[in-house]
Order: sequence, then C-alpha cells, then structure tokens
Amino acid sequence: MKLLANRRVQFAIVLILVLAGVAFWRSLPVPLFNKPYSTVLISRGGELLGAKIAADEQWRFPPARTKLRSRTGSGKLERVPYKLRAAMVNFEDKRFFSHPGVDPLALARSLRLNISKKRVVSGGSTLTMQVIRLSRNNPRRSYFEKLKEILLALRLELSYDKEEILALYAAHAPYGGNVVGVEAAAWRYFGRAPEHLSWAESAMLAVLPNSPSLIHLARGRTRLKEKRDGLLRLLLERGIIDELKFKLARVEPLPAEPHALPRYAPHLLETLVSINKGKGALLYSTIDRALQDSVNTLVRGHSRTLSLSGIGNAAAIVVDNDSFEVLAYVGNSAESVFQEDETNESGYAIDIIRRPRSTGSVLKPLLFAAMLESGDILPRTLVPDLPTQYTGYMPKNYDRAYRGAVPAQEALARSLNVPAVRMLSRYGVGRFYDFLRQLGMTTLYRSPDGYGLTLVLGGAEGTLWDLVGIYANLASIAKRDILEKGTTYGKLRLLQTDSTRSGRSADLTPASAWLTLDALQEVRRPESVSHWKNFVSSRKVAWKTGTSYGLRDGWAIGSSSRYTVGVWVGNASGEGRADLTGLSSAAPLMFDIFNRLKPAPWFDRPDGLLKEVQVCIDDGYLAHNGCPAEPQLVPLGSHFDRVSPHYKMVHLDKTASWRVHGNCEAVADMKHQLWFVLPPGQEFYYRKHHSEYRPLPPFRKDCQDVMDAGNNSGPIDFLYPNYGTKLYIPIDLAEKKGKTIFEAVHRDSNALLYWHLDEEYLGATQTFHQMPLDIRPGMHLITVVDEQGNQLSRSFEVLGKTR
Repeated sequence: MKLLANRRVQFAIVLILVLAGVAFWRSLPVPLFNKPYSTVLISRGGELLGAKIAADEQWRFPPARTKLRSRTGSGKLERVPYKLRAAMVNFEDKRFFSHPGVDPLALARSLRLNISKKRVVSGGSTLTMQVIRLSRNNPRRSYFEKLKEILLALRLELSYDKEEILALYAAHAPYGGNVVGVEAAAWRYFGRAPEHLSWAESAMLAVLPNSPSLIHLARGRTRLKEKRDGLLRLLLERGIIDELKFKLARVEPLPAEPHALPRYAPHLLETLVSINKGKGALLYSTIDRALQDSVNTLVRGHSRTLSLSGIGNAAAIVVDNDSFEVLAYVGNSAESVFQEDETNESGYAIDIIRRPRSTGSVLKPLLFAAMLESGDILPRTLVPDLPTQYTGYMPKNYDRAYRGAVPAQEALARSLNVPAVRMLSRYGVGRFYDFLRQLGMTTLYRSPDGYGLTLVLGGAEGTLWDLVGIYANLASIAKRDILEKGTTYGKLRLLQTDSTRSGRSADLTPASAWLTLDALQEVRRPESVSHWKNFVSSRKVAWKTGTSYGLRDGWAIGSSSRYTVGVWVGNASGEGRADLTGLSSAAPLMFDIFNRLKPAPWFDRPDGLLKEVQVCIDDGYLAHNGCPAEPQLVPLGSHFDRVSPHYKMVHLDKTASWRVHGNCEAVADMKHQLWFVLPPGQEFYYRKHHSEYRPLPPFRKDCQDVMDAGNNSGPIDFLYPNYGTKLYIPIDLAEKKGKTIFEAVHRDSNALLYWHLDEEYLGATQTFHQMPLDIRPGMHLITVVDEQGNQLSRSFEVLGKTR
C-alpha cells in the first residue's frame, strides 16, 4: 500500500510539474504586444517616407521584421543601432547580455534600497522585465506583480534572443507625450532615423523612458540635460566613448521643439492604409527617396504654373521597366495634402493615380501594336482620314482637319482620331477590349458594345496606375529577344514583398512592341523641347499624350528602355479648362521628370524577330504590278497579305495629257502608265496636304463624248439649287429655323455621292441624293463627288430668313 501511495504522490508531483511547465510555457501572450501600430512607409534605401498615427492616437512604429532589404539585413527583429544600444543597456541594465531575464544582484540591491528608504525607490527591473511590464500596460506596482514579471521575463528569454528583446523594448518604451518607441522618437525629436543619431541624442532617448515627462520642451529641460549628461559620463567611465566624444556630446543642445514627420508620399501612404484597412504596418517600399523628392518638387512647380489656368491637380509616377518597381509616386500636387478642408473642394486629398479618368488618346498605341501583331496593318499602311460616320457617331480630329489618307504610324504619331476609329472598326471592338484586359486594364466595367468605337478615343476610363503598368510592359516586352506569344504580364511592384506575377498574359511579341515604340518617337513634343533632335545628347522617349472630351484630363506617358513615366493633370472635380491638353499641360512635366532620370540607351532592334517585306512607297501595302517599292520591317510572324489597291494602269494619248480608251484611240498610239489613285473622298483631302499627288488626267473630249453617248452633262447634276440661285431660310410658325433640301442625281442609280459645303464635308448619300442644310447668310459653294472622282459644284446665295 505504501508503495502504491508513493507512486500516486510521485505521479501527482510529476503531473503538477508538467501542468506547471505547460502553464509556464503558455504564459507568454501571443502576440506579446496587442496594441495598434502606426503605418510607416520606408523607402528602398531605408529612409522614412511618412507615417500615419496609430488608431489610439499614439506614434507607435511597428518592430521591424524585414529580410534582405532591411537596414540591417537581418531576417529577425531589427537590431537597435549601436549608440542607442550602448546607451540603453548601460543606463537601464548593464548585465543585460549575461542574465537570464532576471538580475538577482539588481533585485537584491533594489530590495536593500527600498528597505533602507522605507518606500519603493527602485524596482530592480531588467530590460526583459520592462518589456513584460510594457506588454501588460504598466499595471500597478506590487510584490505579486513583480513576481509575475520575473516569471514572464524568464519565459520571454526562452523564445527571444537578447537582440530581439532589446528591439522590443526600443519599439514600445514611452518617450513622452504620444510618442512610443525609439524610431518614432528619433524622427519626432531629431528629424532623422535612429541609426543617424549622435551620442548626445542617443543618450537623451535612453534616459527618457525612465522619466518620459521630462521631454516637455518648455519645462524640465535642466533636469533632462542633467540625466543625459550623467549617462554620457557613465559611458565615458566604462570606456564606451572617449574624452573628446564626451566633451562634444555634452555641449549639444536639447531639441528645441518636436519635428514634423517626413511627408514624401502622403497619398501613397493613405492608399496603403486603406488597402490594409487601417491596420498599422511597417511597409518597405520600392520608392527611391531622392527621386521621390525631386518629382515632388517638379509636380509642385508645374502645378503652380497650371493653377494660373485654373488647373488644380496633377499626379506622376515613375517605374523601372526591368523590375516593374515603382520608383516615385506623387498621387496629387498639393504640398500640404491633408489640410483642414472639410469640403475638399480642391480635391488635394484624392490619390489621382488610382482614380479612373477618361483615357483620351493614350490607348491608340495599344491598338497599333495589336493590329501589327494580328497582321491587320503594316507600319506605313495608309489609313483613310476623311469625314466618317458610324450609326450617328462621327469622330473628328483634334484640329478639325482631314488629310485623306495617312500612314498608320504617322496617324499614331499625330494622334489622329478618324484613322484610329477606322482602325478599331476593322480590328473589332471586342478583340481590342479583350487585349486591353489581358494587358492589365482593370477599369473596363462595361461590355464592349457599351463602349463601341469610342473605346480608343477616351470612351473608357483608366487609371494612371494601370496605364503606366501597360506602357512599362510594352517596353519590357520590346527588350526581349525570344519570339513568344502569351507573354506573361508583369504587375507593378510597390512594396518589396509584392510579386510582379499577375497571372495574365498578353498576346504580343517583342517585334510588334518595338515597332510601336519606334513609331512613338515621332510624336510632336511640346514647344519647350520641340527641337530635341538638334542635340547630340537628346534622349529618345517613346511617348503619347491624351486629352479627354471636354478638356477635363491631360495625359502624358512615355518610356525609355529603362523607365516609364506617367503624368496626369486636370481638376479632381472633373471641371474642364480651355488650356488643358496632354501636350501643353502634362507633357512638359513628363519630360522634366525624364531629365532627372539616368540616361538610358534606346531599345535594341530585335533583328532576329523582324523580317523585311517590299511595300509600295505611296501606300505601305505589299508591292505588286511594279509599283515603286521600298523595304519595310515587320514582325517575323506577320500574316499581312494585302497588296496595294491604289495602283492602276492608266491609258494615255501620245502627249500623256489625256486619258483615252480603245473606243477613241488606237492601242498602238496609247501610252501606258502605272498611276497612284486614291478613292475620290480620300483624294479630295489628300491633295490639300500633298502637292506631289497627281490626280488622274481627264478623258480626252472625244473619248468622254463616246463614254457619255451624246450626253455632255456628265454623270452628276443638281436638281436644286440651280445656277445663280438666291434663297431664304424658312422660319416655321413655332419661330424655329427650318432647313433647305438640296438634291442631286447621278446616272448610276447605285452611285455613292459625297457632299461638301464650302469644302467642309457634310455626309454621303446613295440612291436618293437629298441633303437638308441649315446655312448662314452669304455666298456658298455646294460640291458633290462620286466614287470615280467625278464632281459637280454649284454656287448660291443665302439672303436671310422668311416665314
């Protein structure tokens, strides 16, 4: 029985010990500190870019747990800088690195001192015990609490090494007012990071947690300086600093007033806070602090100038094309972005980079690239540029002029709207919509039919974030030397923990990307940099501007081989301004930013992924029938197979002045010549811009007579107006101005007639040729042209209005 009883006792003891061990092991809270942190934004070089106060209104920076890109290079808690480390340990716990969390000598000294003084004057706490006390919100002092601190300190030392414990103390110690932690204190009181503090500054921060109320900069300064200097003397006596450093440190003044924390990227900080749902974090970004500061200055300077024209907001972003890292992020132009502005009428608090805005023309290069890739165009293929109407939608060029026909790459460089719409009509809105989504455009909320042909002219909204990411990918793809479709799309990287993998792929090869960027070199630059080609050191940039309908948004996005820069200007409210265009308002800022970046060589031509084809010089289609030809670089996999439709064999008389045919001229007497002939509508405008263009010679009179079979009036005639007509514009009973119906006929009942009033295109008619017109008083000229180039004009005079 005794044996059994002994075994029960032993079992009970073991069980108690096990339970006690488990309780001891589980006694440490996880997480140790459950307090809200500030959101802290750090640059790629470890500098503080900005911080947002914690939810409890304390400046409490999170302990750093960064890896390779941290300031220390440690994967553990960031080490406390040497000077602070030495000052803290010597002031608070000189045997910190040798005891197990509790210092028996310090406890004994404290007990003896408290007994002799008959009151608590010393707690004998180690730094480890102070970490425990801070984690428990500084409970009221008692012997029971001291015992709990001792046990938990021992437990803490089993899970954390000394450097980590010291870092925890530095991160959570009170530093006066609402400043918690040495990182926040260093920036708040000295305006720089802890590792850049002097011995005097480090000593001041080391003594503050012992008496944080001393930091009141208007009172208690003498006592604070005495404590600081006392610690400096202790460091001298222990051989940590020499006599010279001691003397220099003693004469350093205390800070006069708290410093404002840096605000290099306030909009980015607020955006990240929102993404994190207000949860504090230490965010190591890819931002280059020096470049960010430089871009801030440029945006601020340009904004001051733009404000004179009523343009209140601007944003800019710089991206590395190789790593997709964001190097600069200026979300808005305000210098003091979060002022007390309850109505926020200025819109300065808005992060424009993430705000969807009408894209203007910045999607045109992507359509050009997509059509090169699909084989729908070659770089110099002529695209019609004449008045065009699609089911009530009539696009117009920005300058309200038409050029008849324009090479595709020139139409892109000139940002012509009509050719872009015609190209999109050929390519297909649905295909282009899918291509944009593949590239990473996330703001296409409607269906393709919901956008229609306006998709390429600003009918959709995009963010500067998405668009710069797309242009950076275009540049990145152009630098590759492997022929591959389905290229993985790279995602912009803002935080060092971000991945560039997006899970999307773009059907675009390096050749098409390179040809697109090559065409974008020729975009007309702003007046301030318009003579850039005259300078040997000029930087090549592939760039595009955009201006939204109503002059509400101005865009400029450009890429060198190394960087992509995006700029938006306008009013956050959406209010338009007469002087607001991408070229005049956004492009100058973009080029100023490029001038602050390191020069980069132009993209290498991917010769192995390009092939030469022969194209007709005048229209860029595949050469045939002996047209004047030249070589054209096209993507290796291009399936473009359209031969030129514009070269015709023309039969001329012996003088080569008149056209003839077999019914009026012997074949032996004819001259035959290959002639570049555009359709009548295109030719009408093309001739105005190309003095070298030769219209077809007219038929010799006898040949025309044979063709007309005795009718010398030609194939077109007007029914109204007649020669010399003078007319009035009718006014109806409702006092509304009416319209006059003009009417023409054509010998071919299926003919298509193009109408022009005073050389301005009105529209086209077929079968029934009637055109209602509202015309101002004065002399006018009405002209109709058919598809064969036959035309007829008639002048008339509008006298006024009548009932």
